[in-house]
Amino acid sequence: MSKEVNYLLGYENLKIVQDKKMFKCSLDSILLPNFITINKTYKNILDIGTGNAPIPLILSTKTSAKIKAVEIQKEVYEMALESVHINKLDNQIEVINEDINEFAKEYNDYFDYITCNPPYFKLNDASRINDSDYKTIARHEKTLNLEQIFAISRKVLKNNGCIGMVHRPERLVDILVMMRKYNIEPKKIQFVYPGNGKEANILLIEGKKNGKSGLKLLEPIYAHLENGEYTDQIKSYFE
Repeated sequence: MSKEVNYLLGYENLKIVQDKKMFKCSLDSILLPNFITINKTYKNILDIGTGNAPIPLILSTKTSAKIKAVEIQKEVYEMALESVHINKLDNQIEVINEDINEFAKEYNDYFDYITCNPPYFKLNDASRINDSDYKTIARHEKTLNLEQIFAISRKVLKNNGCIGMVHRPERLVDILVMMRKYNIEPKKIQFVYPGNGKEANILLIEGKKNGKSGLKLLEPIYAHLENGEYTDQIKSYFE
């Protein structure tokens, strides 16, 4: 491994342990914790597929809830553990090295909120598999797919608990179908565009367990200016 410690993208008060041979923290992981609805009454949050823990780190600046961060890959889990430790957040964030499908068996109606930045791509014969097993698991639905995520959500979320997910716009219909199948009612959606005149490349969506129908489409986010800099909309997250 070739680990290094960096400031978490845009956050000068948070550090994160990364490996340049693996995926580094991207805008996806910044957008999700800034999109979700945080309630002051929340006591327990679950982050599925935490990676090196960028989402829990950012959530720690927004809530005092206890956060369980589950990561299946041992090397990645160890980076998450280090990231939590160097930020002195061990009392709030618990990092767990386990398959989320096994972890979920121990919990029923327990979590107030679930966050998830899952693998984006279906795994089939036409899939372009990366030589790195880490990248394959991170990118493709090899160990976790949408149906498993929402089945787990229905089981472990409290009634009216919520799940927030970042994904790709082309998977929106799949997500909505699986949400409804597992009694997760879609509540808000936001599309993220890399810049003006370009197609959306990120989808943010939130759903509520046994929630009433009623979906809000939020105004879009534009990530970059023509010169490549972040827009003021994105910069505001780092303040």
